[in-house]
Amino acid sequence: MVLTHLLGPKRKTTDKLQTFASGIETHGDARHPMAIKYFLTAILFVLFDVEVIFFYPYAVNFKGLGWEGFFAVLLFVAFFLCGFIYIIKKGALKWED
Repeated sequence: MVLTHLLGPKRKTTDKLQTFASGIETHGDARHPMAIKYFLTAILFVLFDVEVIFFYPYAVNFKGLGWEGFFAVLLFVAFFLCGFIYIIKKGALKWED
């Protein structure tokens, strides 16, 4: 690999020396501030998406879990809704600022 690097052609043009990011031309500085609302919404989506995944085992085996499993899922949904109501009251999903 060293030999091919030393003996290979070296054509450094301005096009080859530019940074490449998925074919999109760069503009401005990458260090400009970004709104925290974007990241907060993404984190909340992942959080609630993962919580919804926990419903799958109950849906698959709801007859085998019986009433005890039903009350456990109701408790889980209650915690889920409490968290969602808290997020709405805090205004985490409001974009107007």
